[in-house]
Amino acid sequence: MNLRKIFIVLVVLVISVFMFAKDYGTVDLDIDRYLGTWYEVARFPLFWEWGLVNTTADYSLMEDGKIKVINSGYYYEPDGKKSSFQGSAYIPNPDEPGKLLVSFFLFIESDYWVVMIDEENYSYAVVSNPGKKNLWILSRTPEMDENTYIMIIEQLEKWDFDLSKLKKVPQEY
Repeated sequence: MNLRKIFIVLVVLVISVFMFAKDYGTVDLDIDRYLGTWYEVARFPLFWEWGLVNTTADYSLMEDGKIKVINSGYYYEPDGKKSSFQGSAYIPNPDEPGKLLVSFFLFIESDYWVVMIDEENYSYAVVSNPGKKNLWILSRTPEMDENTYIMIIEQLEKWDFDLSKLKKVPQEY
């Protein structure tokens, strides 16, 4: 195969990747409206969340401008042993406020992308990362309206998330 043919094949491959990619972006996040308590409705489980119910994420602004993050839940039942992790987050690029970096373990930072949000009321949010390995569906209340949940799931399917990993989180109060 000559060099010209190889070049043409590469160009076609690159164009097709961009034409058929079902990628997602991030929202134009208003961090002041995002602060407060969010309830986990569903998630791709991570090892430190195994067995946790009534999980919440609390976000508050710190004096240095970073965001304090406290994730907590209870093992196996609402009155089980409490688990809590504290970390911090920040927006590295003000032009992309939906793309945050979060850190729970020393200097290890992870992408925290807010990919969907109820723009009017900030009543729900969906958080992931560029590789779609993490996913959290969040609500301001312990229960989410079923139609809203279905709408979110349908959008995630369009973005080719592997929803077989998605687990609902019991929220019992």
